[in-house]
Amino acid sequence: MNVRDLIPWSRGSSQLPSSYRGDDMDPFLSLHRNVNRLFDEVFRGFAPPSSFAGASPFRGSWPHVEIEENDNEIRVLAEVPGIDPDDIEVLLEEGMLTLRGESKSETEDKDRRFSERYYGRFERRLSLAGQVEEGKVAASFKNGLLTVTLPKTEKARANVKRITIDSTK
Repeated sequence: MNVRDLIPWSRGSSQLPSSYRGDDMDPFLSLHRNVNRLFDEVFRGFAPPSSFAGASPFRGSWPHVEIEENDNEIRVLAEVPGIDPDDIEVLLEEGMLTLRGESKSETEDKDRRFSERYYGRFERRLSLAGQVEEGKVAASFKNGLLTVTLPKTEKARANVKRITIDSTK
């Protein structure tokens, strides 16, 4: 968008801009829409500051979670950099795995009279379709990676059926 587009008419021209031609009869409403669109375009790439190494909890994508499954177990991997393992809670209830955590960061510089505080919470809930042996669930944490291992029950392992793929079509 050019700055000249915000001017209601060009100098020396009697031609009215497109916003006056019937689609928007109110010039202030048209200006308001154009300014809003301009700010949306300018600030589209910016995200709120975050202490989570670039992942913002406000976008709903934090923490990044991967689920791996084989015949014997389900493994959930969650990336939670910068969070202490004591600030993470792992719950399993009625086939629903819940990962919760909270990060608190406070910085204070008394010489420059500057302080900054950041609090961020996350909660991810994952539905587990298969049956899990709840007594054998294990969780580990290393280098910002939370790993939850959920062994399948014997019944769930027996229900695994391999299906052959027909590649003649």
